[in-house]
Amino acid sequence: MRDNPHGRFRYGPWHGGPDPLAPPYDVRSALDEMGRDVLAGGTTREALRDVLRRGLDGRRGLDEIADRIRRMREAARRRGDLGGTLDQVRELLDQALDLERQTLAGEESDGARLAEMDLATLPNDTAGAVRALSEYQWHSPEAAQAYDQIAEMLRRELLDAQFEGLMAALTGQDPEALQHVKDMLADLNSLLAAHARGEDTTDQFRDFMDKHGDLFPDNPENVDELIDSLARRQAAAARMLASLTPEQRQQLSQLMSDALADADLASEMAQLADNLRALRPGLDRGTPVGMQPGGEPLGYGAAVEAVAEVADLEALAEQLSQGYYGATLDDVDVERLERHLGADAARDFEALRRLERELERQGYLTQGDDGLRLTPRAVRRLGETALRRVFEGLATARGDHDDRRSGQADEPTGLTRQWAFGDELPLDTVRTVSNAVLRTMGGSATSDEALTRRTATGERAHSTGA
Repeated sequence: MRDNPHGRFRYGPWHGGPDPLAPPYDVRSALDEMGRDVLAGGTTREALRDVLRRGLDGRRGLDEIADRIRRMREAARRRGDLGGTLDQVRELLDQALDLERQTLAGEESDGARLAEMDLATLPNDTAGAVRALSEYQWHSPEAAQAYDQIAEMLRRELLDAQFEGLMAALTGQDPEALQHVKDMLADLNSLLAAHARGEDTTDQFRDFMDKHGDLFPDNPENVDELIDSLARRQAAAARMLASLTPEQRQQLSQLMSDALADADLASEMAQLADNLRALRPGLDRGTPVGMQPGGEPLGYGAAVEAVAEVADLEALAEQLSQGYYGATLDDVDVERLERHLGADAARDFEALRRLERELERQGYLTQGDDGLRLTPRAVRRLGETALRRVFEGLATARGDHDDRRSGQADEPTGLTRQWAFGDELPLDTVRTVSNAVLRTMGGSATSDEALTRRTATGERAHSTGA
């Protein structure tokens, strides 16, 4: 549970550091996996990188996480047509013109004929036609209502693209709701200006959220979180415009500018844009996102949200690739990763990010002048693991020496040979004693040496003949 500064409570996963209920971090299996690569000739750094890429103990590795991010990015790029707002405006405009022409056709007056001439000379482009009709005196109330919906829709879309949740607050043409938004913008710009000067306070932020927190459903906990959220959406809107064709971009920019006909609203929005650019200058605001053509037309707010998602996934893909100079896993935005892949993936990544630090803390790795090195403790562990694997193999394998025949020396063949020191074959007692007697009597013995009995196995084992 977390206490929100503006008086509300929010329950969610533990975010105060390592999970206090998690078991101790066991890095021995990771070290064993590294040992395979090290014993095969790889460096310690390469072995650690390969373990991080593959994952271990049932946890996802960097390769699997990055692959999921890439698939989500491609799906987001196929979400829909960014130019859908222009289609919606064109549809409302055509509806208003059709209703107006029907009304004019039933009127018998010079004014009706002049109005028909005005409609006949409207610009062909959508934005130009909408602007040209801003001073037009409508003869049909229904047509006027359809035309007014264009400006109302564009204003809602524009504000919703910058502030998630304003779409509902601006339903209809409620002057009080619009004034509430303008008051919020004025207070927000004052807060951001104070933050830029280093003069903002926690109380100022709390007062702002108490007053306008209903317009920020993501419940930022401090000014920096608020700025990050707003700057992310502003950058996405800029990239969305950059992704349109030049004609679409020109028309949509003109329509949005005309929709902010209220001078105070336009001024506050312009000031907000300047503040966000100054506070977060490093965000990409000009690179097209490469959305795939086709799909359902997206309104301005939905298009900005789609681009913001693509931008998030692009940033995560780059961070996970570790393909730039000085890259470390600390560069990866874990909160953003959790937002897109869920808490399980975030926990798996946190475990991978802790791996090198834990290996060093537990005495298995050390940083030397030549880079990452194994400590003597790690080498002993790798040696023990290698021996264990050898003996595990011996315990389960029969080898090539299996002999199922019984008997200590197998069956005798009836042949003999001279005894030699170390022979384990049984003595041929009768022949040996006979030779001794004959030798004592001066007779001719078969041999001056004792004889052993040859066996089938002994015949194979001894190559010296009698």
